[in-house]
Amino acid sequence: MTSTMEHRASAVRRSAGHEPRATIAAPSSRWTSTGTSRSRAVVTGTATALEPISLARVSQVAALQTRTDNKYLLTPEQFAELMDNVPWSTRVLEIDDRRVFSYESVYFDTEDLALFRAHRQRRRRRFKVRTRSYIDTGESMFEVKLKGYRDRTVKRRTNHEFERRGELTGSAQRFLHSVLRHEYDMSAPALVPSLTTEYRRATLVDPENATRLTCDVDLRCRDDNGGAAGPDLVLVESKSAGGRAPADQALKTMGIRPVSLSKYCIGTALVHPDVPANKWNRLLRHHFGWQPQRSLALAATEPA
Repeated sequence: MTSTMEHRASAVRRSAGHEPRATIAAPSSRWTSTGTSRSRAVVTGTATALEPISLARVSQVAALQTRTDNKYLLTPEQFAELMDNVPWSTRVLEIDDRRVFSYESVYFDTEDLALFRAHRQRRRRRFKVRTRSYIDTGESMFEVKLKGYRDRTVKRRTNHEFERRGELTGSAQRFLHSVLRHEYDMSAPALVPSLTTEYRRATLVDPENATRLTCDVDLRCRDDNGGAAGPDLVLVESKSAGGRAPADQALKTMGIRPVSLSKYCIGTALVHPDVPANKWNRLLRHHFGWQPQRSLALAATEPA
């Protein structure tokens, strides 16, 4: 069997003064010999092959708290091809000798999922509220993500207690109220924990172009009533000031277009099949094997 992390020399791309970049071939079977998903294997191989960059350096060159995000769902083969075409200046975030990190996000919404519905209806003033926790380092942040001018993403964040990452603490509530008052001139609604997502991420950074690529795999979503797993794909998010990063151009050349996808909204639809998710129906059906509650009910009445 071909090695999970098979390295091959790129015969296509060369850069003056550089040897050809070592690239990673996607595993040929759905699972590797160690039981790792194909998407995780190819992302881990890429992270291992690239030169590292520190978190402090990332904050200097590509913090991008106000930015344009483009999201893509890639097969392991498509991801490997993309890596053949990113700039030579691309580095991988490394912290304490780690390059692939475990993340957990707890999202907060109203009892009737008003924030989810605002995203589904593409309301001009819409936002997400969550804690984001870095499981490997035991740190948490409280974040508010808002849609700003021309649909740009604005993120405001503050420190949060790791042990209380599933709670909307008093300090988090005050921070949320301040952000919403400043950005939208509105008060914060009453929120409760709504969804937890878990995934693994490698962050690629191009300091010369001030862009970032986050590469997420092994997505799992859950609430108090159950959970669901995502497909064996790589969720790539290209983050740049203007939305035209080199990775976006490479993916366009590959014939791959951005998708409208939010982990919170997709996860909510997966664990609440009774909630309308019209905006994401095609994506959910094609990539996640999802059916709305009404379709499930109809299928149950059909003869075997």
